[in-house]
Amino acid sequence: MKRNYLYPSLMALCLIGFWAFENFYGTEPYPNENQKSAPTAFPQEFLPSSTTGNVVAHTYFSFSYNEPYEQAEWVLYSLSRDQLTQDNRKRPYFREDPKVESKSADWRNYSGSGYDRGHLCPAGDRRFSEQAYNETFYTSNIAPQDKAFNAGVWNRLEQQVRSWARKYDTLFVVTGGVLEKGLPKIGKEDVAVPRHFYKIVARQNRDGISIIAFLMEHRESTLPLDKFVVSVDKLEGMTGIDFFRGMPKNVQARLEKDTNGNDWGF
Repeated sequence: MKRNYLYPSLMALCLIGFWAFENFYGTEPYPNENQKSAPTAFPQEFLPSSTTGNVVAHTYFSFSYNEPYEQAEWVLYSLSRDQLTQDNRKRPYFREDPKVESKSADWRNYSGSGYDRGHLCPAGDRRFSEQAYNETFYTSNIAPQDKAFNAGVWNRLEQQVRSWARKYDTLFVVTGGVLEKGLPKIGKEDVAVPRHFYKIVARQNRDGISIIAFLMEHRESTLPLDKFVVSVDKLEGMTGIDFFRGMPKNVQARLEKDTNGNDWGF
């Protein structure tokens, strides 16, 4: 008699599990803690161009989504000293981004792939607000990253950016994978796995604007971070993105060829 009840009970549990799975991993937006919050307004000189025209603004970061590669070609966010808190936040589930009309990649593409769901705008930079923290878990803000790379040299670079925010206060950060033809892919939606990741950090100071750019091969490295410094011109050539299109051309020409990073310090 007990077996007669076992199978229906198991079936009911499976149905409940499927319901919970779809509910928690749906495409509904994360709750907005302040419905009147407007997206962060970035200075025009820091806005990159978009090769796709698919630019989305959340409250605490913006991005340009590249549908053929199923990820953002760039994510732009600001980071200030007062945002670097250690507030405990409950890690939410990854969700598809409801603001991406073509739909951002399903989180399931990463399952069993061997790659981390690597944040572009780091969740660790957004602990100051539950909404800001949750927004970083939209799949529009992630890219496939090798685990050792994500936890190693890439994490060291994120830590360095936080150190600069403590020192200089407000920074503007643009980051993403280099999306190019012939990349390996994962999942049913063919999410591209970048061979290189980049990060550009800018700040305003008394003398104008300081910029430093990094290009990293997608593998772990123990090299010092300054060994990855490149010119913005090089990144623009690789990505097709005009990263500081709002700046006067003469200022762009001067800043974007610089590779020394002398006024940043490591």
